[in-house]
Amino acid sequence: MGRITEDLIRRNSEHNDCVIFSLEELSLHQQEIERLEHIDKWCRDLKILYLQNNLIGKIENVSKLKKLEYLNLALNNIEKIENLEGCEGLTKLDLTVNFIGELSSVKTLGHNIHLKELFLMGNPCADFDGYRQFVVATLQQLKWLDGKEIERSERIQALQNFPVIEQQIREQEEAYCLKRAKDKEEAQRKLREEDENEAKERSHSVFEGQRYADISATLPFSVEHKDHVQEGQEGEYNQKRFKDNEDDLEFWNKPSLFTPESRLETLRHMEKQRKDQEKLSGKKKKVKPPRILITEDGKVLNVNDPKLDFSLKDDEKRNQIILDLAVYRYMDTSLIDVDVQPTYVRVMVKGKPFQLVLPAEVKPDSSSAKRSQTTGHLVICMPKVDEVITGWRQTSESGTSPSDSSREHTNQRGKRIEKLDIDPSKRSFPDVANIVREKNPTPRRVRSEPKIIPSEEAPDFEDNPEVPPLI
Repeated sequence: MGRITEDLIRRNSEHNDCVIFSLEELSLHQQEIERLEHIDKWCRDLKILYLQNNLIGKIENVSKLKKLEYLNLALNNIEKIENLEGCEGLTKLDLTVNFIGELSSVKTLGHNIHLKELFLMGNPCADFDGYRQFVVATLQQLKWLDGKEIERSERIQALQNFPVIEQQIREQEEAYCLKRAKDKEEAQRKLREEDENEAKERSHSVFEGQRYADISATLPFSVEHKDHVQEGQEGEYNQKRFKDNEDDLEFWNKPSLFTPESRLETLRHMEKQRKDQEKLSGKKKKVKPPRILITEDGKVLNVNDPKLDFSLKDDEKRNQIILDLAVYRYMDTSLIDVDVQPTYVRVMVKGKPFQLVLPAEVKPDSSSAKRSQTTGHLVICMPKVDEVITGWRQTSESGTSPSDSSREHTNQRGKRIEKLDIDPSKRSFPDVANIVREKNPTPRRVRSEPKIIPSEEAPDFEDNPEVPPLI
């Protein structure tokens, strides 16, 4: 049997991002709900509520829904109209195919001044003589009854004949209540008999199983005996299945009254058949093999079993990697487990693994995980490991001064040089102190032709001491 839970409402409010306090429309049809509860506390802003095709036996816990405009309770087990006075904005009420026999209970809808449409077809009260005239005269705010418009002349005639019609309705109600009381007693008697028969069958099956186990323990074990046991079990299984099929066929062919008890009996029978079928066939839930996250050769796999959206960002400014995982907004943080490793990150969301290989090595001890209070997203910040440069730069040993280390670096750099574009004996930088200006400087030319400078090795080379050395 189903019940109205917070999880059920959230699963049926995806159109509102699973937010229930501001929900305006909710559909909970075909959920096998037996009792109407919690909705007036969790969903105060509801305007449309679908509850058709359930097993609700009483209208309750909806009086605080001031904004409710449309309530659909068709195909339920309701026997009386009540507890709707607080639904001030109610304009349409559907009670098709229920078990309403107290037609006088429609008088409680007189407080719903905005009610325009009412559906009562398929109820026992709809078969009463004078049913439509009684409702039309009682609820003068109605515009439509059972999908048919109420004309002004029809209402005037119903008001004129109301005293006679009201007396007829009371007499029919009393007869129906007596008949209904007998049906309830009969249904309770059948239920007690079924419970007693089930208890006897259960005790008999336990006794037979124990006796068969005792006999099997005294017999010598052999291959023939094992085959005989298997054949006996298969025969018993087939016999049990045949008997269940006969009982099921007999149940559906047996005539029954259309009452709330018969609907509940049908549902119980279907649940029993389903359980017996699972027990006889030996069906068990298949246990899924454990998810492979790391292969035998040590390769880490990318896994997203929760099927969550995510984004991976490489923040070069702060030298870190940021993972933004779109975790469900209203899921408890205790259901999330984060594990950061140097080369990958793993997040368990309600037991389902999310694993991602990182593009760079990170520091697990310095990583942090935070969750947004507005979106529910999980943000994991993972600082990257500092890059190691394997060039000429080396760390200075303890006891050496910075000047010594710089001298060692210079010597090592000089050792690696094999070819020079300029003679190493000459200065690498201009000597500003030895630059002498000419007494009569010549004007600079915009474009000067390149001069051919003879090398020192030339035989006719003469060095002028007044000319500064080449850079």
